[in-house]
Amino acid sequence: MKLIVQIPCYNEEHTLPETYKDIPRAIDGVDKVEIMIIDDGSTDRTIEVAKSLGVDHIIRNKNNRGLARTFRKGLDECLKLGADIIVNTDGDNQYAGWDIPKLIKPILEEKADVVVGDRKTQDINHFSPLKKLLQRLGSYVVKKVSGVQVPDAVSGFRAYSREAALQLNIISPFSYTIEALIQSGKKHMAVTHVPVETNAKTRESRLFTSIPKFIERQLTTIVRMYTMYQPLRVFVLLGALITLIGLIPIVRFLVYYFMGEGDGHIQSLILGGVLSLLGAFTFLIAIIADLINFNRQLIEQTLEKVRRMELAMHNDANYAKSTPGQVEQSTKAHEARDSELKDD
Repeated sequence: MKLIVQIPCYNEEHTLPETYKDIPRAIDGVDKVEIMIIDDGSTDRTIEVAKSLGVDHIIRNKNNRGLARTFRKGLDECLKLGADIIVNTDGDNQYAGWDIPKLIKPILEEKADVVVGDRKTQDINHFSPLKKLLQRLGSYVVKKVSGVQVPDAVSGFRAYSREAALQLNIISPFSYTIEALIQSGKKHMAVTHVPVETNAKTRESRLFTSIPKFIERQLTTIVRMYTMYQPLRVFVLLGALITLIGLIPIVRFLVYYFMGEGDGHIQSLILGGVLSLLGAFTFLIAIIADLINFNRQLIEQTLEKVRRMELAMHNDANYAKSTPGQVEQSTKAHEARDSELKDD
């Protein structure tokens, strides 16, 4: 059982040593713990600090690509390295690394595919009342949209099983946290949460710089992901709303018409007719969007199979380069994974 702790980093030379120090290297139920940083085009000494600390794997973006893309790249690299469990934490030392054993326990016990660390934001002193309110409101909306019961939806301290990581397809350019939860819920993964501790604030958040911008980005992600997975419901409701609004001026016209005053209210009939026509078009869009949704599911299934094939080829390439002792160990790992796939 291999655990890889991935740390997306952007100019974290001052906070990375504390983050690294908090991560336990020996955990019950885990044979090997490795640490990987994904440097997102840092302009400081983050890479040099990581090397001096003895980080096991260093992945680097040539330029700054954003947290979501960096997280996705980290998942891919962890899978290539044979991770059975992947833990994601931040490089600013916000999350308490010593809680990693608690975080991965539901996965080790085969009770969950995804585990989210609940920071208990209401108890964090340096969070403003407005930020606490937005965290609570956002988590409530995500719970309703995804069907996942997680009190801290934007927490980046998470653990993923290998199977969960294989099924995630992060497309958001901003933050992966909400998108990953919605995908997990819609793909019927077992998601749970555990309370975790946080460390003292080390710097200002780079995602929460502007409240209006933060709200706009999070809402955009929620609407986009929900529409992607529930297009029929979204467009049918939208079409029904437009049609209902269109009926109001039509009814108004009919009232005046039967009163013998219809000639002066023809505009209401035209407006109602246009809105009703738009509603009908929206219903047609709902059908098309639903068909596209089924095609998306087929594409995701294909992508997952391709990803499994690529990982198998990668493992076979490493297998061919192995020493005789490593060959025997790798053979056993292959047989175990083949058995798991057959059981699935």
